Amino acid sequence: MSSLAASASYPHRHLLGIEGLSAAEITHLIDRSELFVSQNQGADKKGGSLRGRTIINLFFENSTRTRTSFELAGKRLGGDVINMSVEYSSMKKGETLIDTAMTLNAMNPDVLCVRHPESGAVKLLSDKVNCAVINAGDGTHEHPTQALLDALTIRRRKGSLRGLVVAICGDVLHSRVARSNIALLNTMGARVRVVAPRTLLPTAIDRLGVEVFHDMKRGLADTDIVMMLRLQTERMAGSFVPSIREYYHFFGLDYAKLAVAKPDALIMHPGPMNRGVEIDSEVADDIDRSLIRQQVEMGVAVRMACLEVLAENLTTRNAAAVEAGR
Repeated sequence: MSSLAASASYPHRHLLGIEGLSAAEITHLIDRSELFVSQNQGADKKGGSLRGRTIINLFFENSTRTRTSFELAGKRLGGDVINMSVEYSSMKKGETLIDTAMTLNAMNPDVLCVRHPESGAVKLLSDKVNCAVINAGDGTHEHPTQALLDALTIRRRKGSLRGLVVAICGDVLHSRVARSNIALLNTMGARVRVVAPRTLLPTAIDRLGVEVFHDMKRGLADTDIVMMLRLQTERMAGSFVPSIREYYHFFGLDYAKLAVAKPDALIMHPGPMNRGVEIDSEVADDIDRSLIRQQVEMGVAVRMACLEVLAENLTTRNAAAVEAGR
């Protein structure tokens, strides 16, 4: 696909969230990701579309799978990938987020992949740099590449997202994954339910176009997809659940609760999993029902697609700027 065609299909400079993207733009990113799945499963996984490009993974929160996934994606496209952790950055010496952004911008990277514990921080940073920015997760706001990889995983097993009934279960309150998935699934024509105790739901959850349940068996009845969420105790100031044991009893996914879903219902989890807290180990490892390993695999393909599309758009914009300066 030419740079001009890519720019028309996804005309944005950054990928900061799913909210605001059209169904056509989401489909373009998923279709593009599909092209990389077979490449990643083959013996020669290396391409060259990002040769000469510099990608910086700037993570202000600890992460294993997401950062590794972005790193693999950049390297498989032939880019120069640099990983930066706040633990080793000048922010430890008092430098602000904006100062860090301006310093990195002076080194002329092409794409910044940024994770930050505060909602909105990635958007703030994107306003200060010339390169493209991918939101790798900001606070409780958005995690767009997770939603895209979830969509790719579902579409490969179900053929389409339209008309599916998807239950998102657990700690919705603290989940950027839930917010991005709700936006994407609604845009793509799925029917979305959230299932959680009242203490783990945002106050305005009903405005997001979802059906709300506080009972797992009612919420999972006749669902096609059961998407479990991690209980994010590190974001909780105070007690949101009476005890882990009670939480698992009422909201942990086991075969007894899954029995009310459709017979071919599939299970997802963004990871890392707390086995015996939000999901039973046998359910998580069920090779016929669980898509959890496939989600990790699709993550690399989705991030390759996003990096490539944004880099192509950058080329188009730079060419247009040069043309305008003549």
